[in-house]
Formats: sequence, structure tokens, C-alpha cells
Amino acid sequence: MPGPIVETTDDVTLRTVEREDAAFLQRLFADPWARFGVHESTHKTEAEVEEAIEEEFEDNANAAYLVCDDAEDAPYDHPDDEDTTPVGVVLFVHVDRDRPQVVHWVAPEHRGDGVGEAALDLAVETVFRTYDAHSLSAAIPDGRDVARERVEALGFRHEGANREMAFVEGAYRDVHQYGLLREEWRA
Repeated sequence: MPGPIVETTDDVTLRTVEREDAAFLQRLFADPWARFGVHESTHKTEAEVEEAIEEEFEDNANAAYLVCDDAEDAPYDHPDDEDTTPVGVVLFVHVDRDRPQVVHWVAPEHRGDGVGEAALDLAVETVFRTYDAHSLSAAIPDGRDVARERVEALGFRHEGANREMAFVEGAYRDVHQYGLLREEWRA
């Protein structure tokens, strides 16, 4: 069950990640492309995901947002299942440092409807308003064209690549580094 609203727009709501969200987030750890972003090489059980939520998502050094599609009258605080539907997650790793890295994932059944870009846009806005981050980074492996297009649409710039850095879906892949300076955001 998602937690309270952190930010909301007409298109998407960002809520806190709660341990009860482990079953939904387990799907992220089952997706080999998404696992790369959270530096995991294999899938996780629901109990392992609960532990990851406790150790990483609840860590003050990270900012985690559960992306939800809320009903019009969904409550601010912990909504019931009929009031909200989790559709993805946006995680900023090391918001306590100068250059947090963003990881974002949208469940397959919600891809293609614009929720990923809306969520990432709102989360970037939230992080720049909340934390003293000079810039943000994103690491996108070859083959994740939608993720690359999503960060580029928000103004992230390609800064380089690490050759064959990630092993995803049976192949070594180049990983492209993207960055967004605070001064470039909404410039």
C-alpha cells in the first residue's frame, strides 16, 4: 500500500515507498534492464525486496518515489487499493552528494501512455527543489532506447560511454552516461 503523497500533478502522483509495496517492486527486480539501474544482477524474492526497501529506499541518502495513478478523490495519506494504482518507481541514489543518479522504471502494462516521462519530470523537479544537488546523472545501457529518449526529452545531455560495462540479457552492453545541470533544468 503506497504511502502519503509527496508530489502530484494531473498526470501522475509520487508517493512514498512503503514496505508493503514489496510485491509491486519485486517486478522491478525481475526486469533485467531495470535491475541494472539498482546494481542487482539477479531477481529477488519478496522478502529480499522488503529488505532492499528498508536498506536503500528508506535510506536518507536516497530519494525514492512510488509512481501512482490515483483516483480523483484518493486520500493524501495511505490510500486503499481502489484509490491508487502503482505504475512505477523513480529512485535517486545519493541525494546527499553533488550528483545523484536517477533510476526509473514503469511496469510494462503502463508503458507508452506518457506516465514515465511525467513521473520523471515531476521527480526531477522535486529533487532540484528539495536537495542541494548541483546536477543529476543517468546511466543507460545500449538497448534501453525508451529510457534514453525519456532522459534526453527532459534535457539530460550525453556525456560519454563506458564500453561493455553492463551484462544485460546475455550480452555485454555499453552504458551511456547522461547529465543534467541544475542551471539547465527548465532553462
